[in-house]
Amino acid sequence: MVKRTFASCLFFTALGMMAQSQKADSLKTVDLDEVNVISTRAGETTPVAHTNVSKEQIAELNTGKDLPFLLSMTPSVTLSSDAGNGIGYTTLRVRGTDPSRINITANGIPMNDAESAQVFWVNIPDFASSAENVQIQRGVGTSTNGAGAFGATVNIQTAKIGTLPSLGLDASAGSYGSNKETFRFSTGMLADHWAVQGRLSHISSDGYIDRASVRLNSYFLQGGYYGDNTVVKFITFNGQERTYHAWNYTSKYEQSVNGRTYNSCGEYYDADGNRHYYNGQTDNYHQQNYQLLWNQIFSPVLNMNVGLHYTKGQGYYEQYQAGASWMNFGMSTDPTVWEDLVDQQKMDNDFYGIVASLNYDNRQNLKATFGGGWNQYSGDQFGHIVWTKPGVVTTAPTPDALSPDFEYYRNHARKTDFNVYGKATYELFRGMSAFLDLQYRHVGLKMQNPTVGYGYNANKRYVIDNGYDFFNPKFGLNYDITPQHKVYVSYGIGHKEPVRNNFMQQIANPNNAAAVAKAEQLGDLEAGYKFQSPHFTAGANIYWMHYKDQLVLTGELNAIGEALTKNLDKSYRLGIELEAAWKPVDWFRWDVNATLSHNRVKDISVTLDDGTTESLGSQPLAFSPNFILNNLFTFSYKGMKLGIQTQYISEQYLTNTGFKTFRGWDTEGHATTETLMLGENFATNIDLAYQFHIKSVGIKDASIGLTLYNIFSAKFDNNGWAAPAYTKENGQVLAYNPNYASYGAIRDCWAVGFAPQAPFHFMAHLSLNF
Repeated sequence: MVKRTFASCLFFTALGMMAQSQKADSLKTVDLDEVNVISTRAGETTPVAHTNVSKEQIAELNTGKDLPFLLSMTPSVTLSSDAGNGIGYTTLRVRGTDPSRINITANGIPMNDAESAQVFWVNIPDFASSAENVQIQRGVGTSTNGAGAFGATVNIQTAKIGTLPSLGLDASAGSYGSNKETFRFSTGMLADHWAVQGRLSHISSDGYIDRASVRLNSYFLQGGYYGDNTVVKFITFNGQERTYHAWNYTSKYEQSVNGRTYNSCGEYYDADGNRHYYNGQTDNYHQQNYQLLWNQIFSPVLNMNVGLHYTKGQGYYEQYQAGASWMNFGMSTDPTVWEDLVDQQKMDNDFYGIVASLNYDNRQNLKATFGGGWNQYSGDQFGHIVWTKPGVVTTAPTPDALSPDFEYYRNHARKTDFNVYGKATYELFRGMSAFLDLQYRHVGLKMQNPTVGYGYNANKRYVIDNGYDFFNPKFGLNYDITPQHKVYVSYGIGHKEPVRNNFMQQIANPNNAAAVAKAEQLGDLEAGYKFQSPHFTAGANIYWMHYKDQLVLTGELNAIGEALTKNLDKSYRLGIELEAAWKPVDWFRWDVNATLSHNRVKDISVTLDDGTTESLGSQPLAFSPNFILNNLFTFSYKGMKLGIQTQYISEQYLTNTGFKTFRGWDTEGHATTETLMLGENFATNIDLAYQFHIKSVGIKDASIGLTLYNIFSAKFDNNGWAAPAYTKENGQVLAYNPNYASYGAIRDCWAVGFAPQAPFHFMAHLSLNF
């Protein structure tokens, strides 16, 4: 079906190119295309910190790495990559806030997974090739649809169709077997009202980390009707991914023995003690998205958008479990049976809803928006045993427990998310405008036991049945002192409900009051200054984000590599973001931004090995570097472009306890000192490109280039995990490896892990537009 649809589109594209209509994009068409995002975006006078990334900026970097890496040079951003080369499982953090509390929308429609609150970029591969532009709002930002924004809002507008027909091909290839192929087309305007645009993409890589392979296929297709005051668009896009697990990470000791690229996922040993790796240790997922957008201009001062959406997701993790307790999987009543098995943890979910806004602009002193959305999630998570070690004598709780595809758990979740907001910007007097944004959000959440153990969901009850009502006010002032100078100040309040992993931790610790998952609250005070002239721009933004019950990364991972969070009573993030751009001549531009921050939990406690609790006082927040610096030099001359990108990120704590080291033991039982820190990293990339055209063969423009990553082969990790234990000696609390006595773990094994990033690597790229 997809192939036939694309073939039809290519036919109409060819007809349009032969006709070579010269009709240019009208201002009204541009306005209509953007109606569905302006309601949730910050404008020039909105007093919030934000960065706009254009289509051209995205295209220059879009050679195969995931969308988070294309945003890595914006302020306060840190990234991670399981595979070590930016393709596959990647995450985006802003101001130290983890991905589950970053709101992502596409055309104003929520993209965050309802249960984890994350966007898994591997499920929408090459989405950057279909992005018209991206806006990142840091902090609470303005009211939007979907998940609450605690660190940032990433608002993506998908590609405009345009009025002229076109064909395009993008191809990249480079280190670690990495390659990307994208075919693009647009019919242009047909019969003055209709247009179709789309792309087909393939991305694959073997990864820097051993076996961290990625195979991704996707498409994006949109068709639109353009009237004088109306645009109706139907958009569908999908992603099909198969990714080998690389989320265990590795300790420094394991790296010293097996090398930096060592990956323990899928590892098992045969009867003779020989090491093997399971080929099926993969994540497999298919996500299909549909959007129906109606944008309407009623008058020069009033317009509206309505968006319907539906997302279908299906997939599973498959993993080899060496020496697993069969009783936990319902395959034995004997707790002494620990043998190998292979299981699949599966998902089957539906997400659908409606978003809408009414936008008013009197073209004088008032802009106002009234909008909101209703979204419903219904999802099943369930586990199947697909292989067990033969010959094991056992008594199973159920007769079919050892049969193929035995289902050992299943739970269902339903989530309803409703929000309504109103916001307005009013010019009090020339240059001075006030901003007010009020949002009410209700979340209803039902979950059958969100666990992965046998027997928890036999009665199919909803053990989680919570409702949350949030009021999120935001207000501020913006003053354009002169056309070159402006200042602003704002204060906003945001709330965020817990996610599935928080409830899993709660159920696993039923007698621990501290494990009860609570909603979090953020108060965000921002103040900034901007200067703009033809050759130089600069700005500074100061933020103070103070939290109640912030869900902070603990440093620990669950069984499938997901980062765990925990409520901390009081914490804060205080920082300043600096930006500047200088273009003294046409052929040179210098962009630089930096973030200096102080991130603290006000009082953190740990449980000692004797069961008592010890307060450690105020300590740094995990995964929150104190200093980030991005520098970009760009040289351009007659189609040639050279970009030199440099990024520095200071060291980061892996836990919230303030411990930089912990005690391990070597093979002879001597105490060792092991790190609990992500070290600082300093990496430099060089991008070379040459743009040209050959009109004689129909090539409107072409670009050929080479991107060199980490040219100095800096050895660094950009993610990790840590799960030490704590004891008290001579009145002092110490961290140590808890696995030494029980399992004979050496040094830092099984207590900490790191995600090494690739040394020098490259991608060559070619882009042709017809």
